[in-house]
Amino acid sequence: MVDRASPAYESGEADQLPAQDHEVYNRIANEGDFVELRRRYRNFAFPATIAFMVWYVTYVICNNWARDFMDTKVVGHINVALVFGLLQFASTFIIAILYARHSTKSLDPLASKLRDEFDRETGR
Repeated sequence: MVDRASPAYESGEADQLPAQDHEVYNRIANEGDFVELRRRYRNFAFPATIAFMVWYVTYVICNNWARDFMDTKVVGHINVALVFGLLQFASTFIIAILYARHSTKSLDPLASKLRDEFDRETGR
C-alpha cells in the first residue's frame, strides 16, 4: 500500500474532487438505478468471459493433448487446429460486437441518466 504522505504518491483526479462530489457519488451508487446498471453489466460480462475462457482453454487443451484430432484435415491442408485458431479471433470479434449492442441498448441509457444526475447535483 502506498503511503499518501510519501513524495512518490501522486494524487489522482478523484483525490482533488470536492467532498460533496464523493457524497453525491456514494449516494447515487446506492440507488436502484446504479445497482441495476451493475447487474446488467455483470449479466453480460461474466457469462461471456466464462464462455470465452472455456472455449480458449478447450482450444489449448486440444492442441496439447488431442493432437490427432487437431491434425484432422478439414479441407486440403487446412486442419482442425487452424480452424479452431481462426475461430478464436472470430469469437473475440463476435463478443465485442454483442457487447457493443448490449451496451448501447441496456447500459448506455441508464449510465447517461446517472451521469446527468451526478452532473446536475454537482453543478457541472
